[in-house]
Amino acid sequence: MTSSGTVQVTDHREMLNGDKLVLRGLKFHGYHGVKPEERKLGQKFLIDVDAWMDLRVAGNSDNLSDTISYTAIYRIVKEVVEGASQNLLESVAQLIASTILSNYHQVSAVRVQVGKPHVAVQGPVDYLGVEITRYRSVDMQS
Repeated sequence: MTSSGTVQVTDHREMLNGDKLVLRGLKFHGYHGVKPEERKLGQKFLIDVDAWMDLRVAGNSDNLSDTISYTAIYRIVKEVVEGASQNLLESVAQLIASTILSNYHQVSAVRVQVGKPHVAVQGPVDYLGVEITRYRSVDMQS
């Protein structure tokens, strides 16, 4: 917010051109949705995550301690998707993104895509879902 009380909009596109950790095609069974059968029977969810951070030190050192383990992010996604039921995919994605940003200060931005391959629509689809991008500089301010 500026001194005049207006919100200052920042273009974050340049941030998304940097280094990132990439997790693709994560599959979990969860109980998210607004329909009772979705919450009772559950269904498969497909998750992709990009976590932007500077990977130069890890690239030069070849030490895991200089980066974030893929398995640490995988565990966050698994805990959220297999955890407490949410009505909306937007909420699932937000929980994943905010947990990654809260747990790993090195991550400057995170993109989360949540897909549902089994949806009741009139035609064939691979999946339907949501994609969100969250930025530490905007979404983690107090």
